[in-house]
Amino acid sequence: MNITPSKLNKYLMFKLPAAYFTGVRTKELNENSCVVTVKHRWVNQNPFKSMFWAVQGMAAELTTGALVMKKIKENGKKISMLVASNNASFTKKATGRITFVCNEGHKIDNAIIKAIETGEGQTVWLNANGINKDGVEVSSFNFEWTLKVKN
Repeated sequence: MNITPSKLNKYLMFKLPAAYFTGVRTKELNENSCVVTVKHRWVNQNPFKSMFWAVQGMAAELTTGALVMKKIKENGKKISMLVASNNASFTKKATGRITFVCNEGHKIDNAIIKAIETGEGQTVWLNANGINKDGVEVSSFNFEWTLKVKN
């Protein structure tokens, strides 16, 4: 199965319903980048009338995770993936449509190659920034993904 934005969105509906019902949607996925959006609505807001941080986190994680899934699928080897740690910073209230972008596919390629060559687990830090409609960054997320070739 090819990993495409529409297939990822269907996957969310059945496997990650919290992300789906809060409006997280994959818009673009290619060799080096992934774009995920989420619109501020009543169902995903906090008491301060901005987007709840966890909804932003789901969108940001999907942005990086979809890239990792695509790279693993294209490689053909059985490789496990898991988030080992993450951190985030918030710089502005998230209202309107927030777009998360990760442009670090090359880092995943390098980690997969090293994992295959050495047989040891590898980690890769991937960043996804949330940008509002005015082009202002509202949040920045970093995820440490672990990749290990299965025996």
